[in-house]
Amino acid sequence: MVNAIDARRAQATRPPMGWNSWDCFGGSVTEAEVIANAEYLAEHLLHVGWDTVVVDIQWYEPEPGLSDYERTSRAVLDGWGRQLPAPNRFPSATDGTFRSLADRIHGLGLRFGVHLMRGVPRAAADLDLPILGSSATCGQIADRASVCSWNPDSYGVDMSVEGAQEYYDSVIAQLASWGVDFIKLDDVLYPPIEADEIRAISRAIDATGRPIVLSLSPGKRLSTEHLETLRDSAQLWRISDDLWDDWAGLREQFQRLARRAPLQRAGAWADADMLPLGRIGIRSHVGVDRQSFLTSAEQRTMLTLWCIGRSPLMFGGHLPDTAPETLALLQNRGALALLDAETSREIIRDGDLVVWAAEHGTTRWRAVFWLGEESTTLRVHLADLGCSGAGRVTEVWNGHQQTVTDGAIPLGLEPHGVMLLRIDA
Repeated sequence: MVNAIDARRAQATRPPMGWNSWDCFGGSVTEAEVIANAEYLAEHLLHVGWDTVVVDIQWYEPEPGLSDYERTSRAVLDGWGRQLPAPNRFPSATDGTFRSLADRIHGLGLRFGVHLMRGVPRAAADLDLPILGSSATCGQIADRASVCSWNPDSYGVDMSVEGAQEYYDSVIAQLASWGVDFIKLDDVLYPPIEADEIRAISRAIDATGRPIVLSLSPGKRLSTEHLETLRDSAQLWRISDDLWDDWAGLREQFQRLARRAPLQRAGAWADADMLPLGRIGIRSHVGVDRQSFLTSAEQRTMLTLWCIGRSPLMFGGHLPDTAPETLALLQNRGALALLDAETSREIIRDGDLVVWAAEHGTTRWRAVFWLGEESTTLRVHLADLGCSGAGRVTEVWNGHQQTVTDGAIPLGLEPHGVMLLRIDA
């Protein structure tokens, strides 16, 4: 018999792929915007594996900040201190649930996810609301000294007191009853990680009998010493703070993924964060309404690094406004096949040259990254790639077969660019 955590891992045997509302709409996404992105995802990307739609932070706030959080949370709550969808933003939630929206997402063949701040809503604690299944109250479990430094919504939960587990059980049971398939749990990985609350929410998911995938964030200064704790409780976890559309941030992800890639395993994925591509910043908390500032070369580099590092892929842009060239990147089956690799690792790092390797059965890939500020031409030797005797070398992004002369391949690389090579015997 499959136990609960194994059932959850089975929902993430491959790194999850989907869309998240944060990069384009911040905390103010509406039901209409979620549906528009879900319908686009189903029509254009589901066939290559993109199957999850996540409503990010503050879906319970009737009047969220459009460029930052309001100083005081005015969340819609039920009588048990649990957050409910704001009906002015989610008209189908007049019954106090996401059931209708979840059903619509599921009807498109997609999975439905929501964001959740750790803790108990401050209003629930201040009003000392009762906890379902316990004689304790929200005020009694609230740890008022444990608060998020950047979001005003919640107090932490003191897991040593009566009612703490029951509160999380009631919150997750409600999400499960709505049809939630994916939870992005926030404010749990800044040092020190909130291990007790992570475990409590994992137990609460298991108690529902619904195999909800658990994603942890944001991941600032996250140590590999926590690996087993994370594997025991979650299916993916962020390894950085929020990533936006700038080269310096993208370049920093190389060292993080190089450390994590050899540790990846089915159902337990290190997450390099969302893909800030396409139209972002419409009502987000960082930057202006814009098409991603990353160049075409940098976008290919990002997708290549995420795929060969086997990171989850969550697109951050407003999908209906996606340019054809960006859509083509997201639909490239050759690059997405890297997510099924059995191993991946960095094999060369020398100045601005970085090379990664991955294998799946007899298929081999080598990604040659150039981090320099000017274009360059390199002569890459197959022996250095561990691929002596290769019969055919194909560049995945453009589909062109590469010429091999005297055991080497000449490559022309753009600034911040990549050549992703599939090598067949």
